Amino acid sequence: MELDLGFCGVRSFREADAGELALHANNRDVWLQLRDYFPHPYTIDNAREFIAFASGADPETAFALTVGDAPVGAIGVTLRDDVERCSAEIGYWLGEQYWGRGIASRTLAGFTPYAFETYGVERLYAIPFANNAASCRVLEKAGYRLEGRMRRSAINCPGPRPQWRRRPQSRWSSEIRQARGTGGP
Repeated sequence: MELDLGFCGVRSFREADAGELALHANNRDVWLQLRDYFPHPYTIDNAREFIAFASGADPETAFALTVGDAPVGAIGVTLRDDVERCSAEIGYWLGEQYWGRGIASRTLAGFTPYAFETYGVERLYAIPFANNAASCRVLEKAGYRLEGRMRRSAINCPGPRPQWRRRPQSRWSSEIRQARGTGGP
């Protein structure tokens, strides 16, 4: 998979990405905004394991976020099951030296329609920590809107934290449903 988004892109991970991935992922400020399964410190072995996992998934759901074809972060979806099988959570992270350049917003805006089309979901959403103002702004710039506040819904360093649930404006989801012929707003 490969998406060219101008000054950045999204592509499948390669084994050779391990060193760069570990370099950007081994950052406490990145780690503090992510789920517990994201290790810290983040070693090259962690990167190799993650790349093997991402490359072997069917369907492939985790991808390298790139600048100049070099991996500087990751983006992907977690497909839901059971009664939530029509939904997927989208997540992303970006190496700190690339923060504030519009890369995450551009990537998320480009990846969102891909996710709707590829995975056949009706609903995409993101759940950043409420105190992660930068990620909340990335979501807004990429067309997501605040859907709800989930107080004391997550425990991460240093303790219980609120999360904000966001989903894309209806333009993508309605366009995808219309293209599939399933209608709906």
